[in-house]
Amino acid sequence: MPAKHPAVDPALNAKLHAIGLRIRAHRKALRVSAAAAAEASGMSRVTLHRIERGEPSVTMGAYLNATAALGLELGLQAATPLRTQEAPVNQPNTEPPQTIRLADYPQLQRLAWHTPGAVEVTAQEAFGLYERNWRQIDHAAMQAPERALLGALTQTVGKGHLLV
Repeated sequence: MPAKHPAVDPALNAKLHAIGLRIRAHRKALRVSAAAAAEASGMSRVTLHRIERGEPSVTMGAYLNATAALGLELGLQAATPLRTQEAPVNQPNTEPPQTIRLADYPQLQRLAWHTPGAVEVTAQEAFGLYERNWRQIDHAAMQAPERALLGALTQTVGKGHLLV
């Protein structure tokens, strides 16, 4: 029996419903059955259908598993823009190169293990690797040039935010 859903503001309920519709539409566009998507997400088909209806009682982890299995990513943004401050000293406002040589940045090279033979990645790919695999980085071993690259990527690609 599904858990009772928490009291949710109607506007937020509409957002959950929209997320569910987006997940369902993407699954259908990929021509993936609900059973296959649910199995790939590690959940029952019923739970996947509850997600696709935007039910608030489904755990956030289940939503994230479903989106990841379908190649989607949930993101967060501030409801109201925050006042920006000067960038910290370790995050310069320099523009990163459009292509980044993996051999020049040891931590980034470790994160790109799944792309054998890759020599370069784009700035967006590099930022995504850092952000998604933050827990795998040896922060003590990260050298100044790589920290500067990460700061520049955060300012330009991440628009000042590194979601870790």
